[in-house]
Amino acid sequence: MKTDGMTEAEVNKRHAEKMAKKKAARDKMIATKTLEKGLLMVHTGKGKGKTTAAMGLVARAIGTGMRICIVQFVKGVWNTGERAVFERFPEQVTMKAMGDGFTWETQDRQRDIAAACAAWDYAKEAIADPAYDMVVLDELNIVMRYDYLPLDEIIETLRGKPEKKHVVVTGRNAKDELIEIADMVTDMTMVKHHFRAGVKAQEGIEF
Repeated sequence: MKTDGMTEAEVNKRHAEKMAKKKAARDKMIATKTLEKGLLMVHTGKGKGKTTAAMGLVARAIGTGMRICIVQFVKGVWNTGERAVFERFPEQVTMKAMGDGFTWETQDRQRDIAAACAAWDYAKEAIADPAYDMVVLDELNIVMRYDYLPLDEIIETLRGKPEKKHVVVTGRNAKDELIEIADMVTDMTMVKHHFRAGVKAQEGIEF
């Protein structure tokens, strides 16, 4: 095989040299990364995958022996695939579904606020609890968007979390104040979604 007049052996040699340079540059960059800390991670945006990504982190954390608390601010006690999996690891995962469903389902603002406050009180305890290495605040951004919880208190709590504690916040429309203090922010962009083509929420995909 020839490429631009080169033999296959020459192409392979050039590739090896290019990859060696890339590896050296990568190793040099990695060597400068010495800080180890608990991260505040935010998954936001209109695209699908925010909670899914957070649950993927939980699965990875389980595999490394970490203990995780998941607080769900909106979703009720649904029979989801991730719940069925995490229930098999009761010594590592605590999963609390403390919402009453989406706001358009309850149609009761005071009930939604009460549920959000109860979930936040539980979340604060989990964040402060040294037994947990990671806390997932699923759909916290949603209740923050509707001003069901005091933004200043949330920011202060997350900013002052234990140094080694990882916290993951999910949901659309993350507040600018949260984005500012986060260590990592991922914006899920919707390019195409099957729901808009008439495909219903499906087991194993949406729940």
